[in-house]
Amino acid sequence: MPKVLEGTLLVGDDRAAIVVSRFNDLVTERLLTGAIETLRRHGLSDDRVTVVHVPGSFELPLAANKLAQSGKFTMVICLGAVIQGETTHHEYINQQVAAGILQASLTSGIPVTFGVLTCQTMDQALDRAGGKAGNKGHEATLAAIEMSNLLRAMKASGI
Repeated sequence: MPKVLEGTLLVGDDRAAIVVSRFNDLVTERLLTGAIETLRRHGLSDDRVTVVHVPGSFELPLAANKLAQSGKFTMVICLGAVIQGETTHHEYINQQVAAGILQASLTSGIPVTFGVLTCQTMDQALDRAGGKAGNKGHEATLAAIEMSNLLRAMKASGI
């Protein structure tokens, strides 16, 4: 039987950072609430969570990278909302934010998760921030917890 490594959804001595955009705060505050509630439900106390507010989604990768490189956190969760306007501006923002968040994770070696909504309308964003489509802040947090535990399991098995 092959060796199988999986991450659990329980936290122990973890420390989490959440980077959240103030732009579109009607949406991002709901994502933040979902992320914090998820950390609590999975065993992480508030004193082990740091929330960092940035102006907009474009600034998420820089703050996330600094937090990830600090060595103080086992996971960084990025939350934002880019809503399509009348121009193609959102396309440039979305691509760079995604690439920057990925780069922060790869260079730091810890999970830096993507909880950035890329929606066409405010209604779509609200649906994904606790409405009928769930809460993507919750989902990004679950991914961060699972990946943090998976990386620990990999290290423990010599990988």
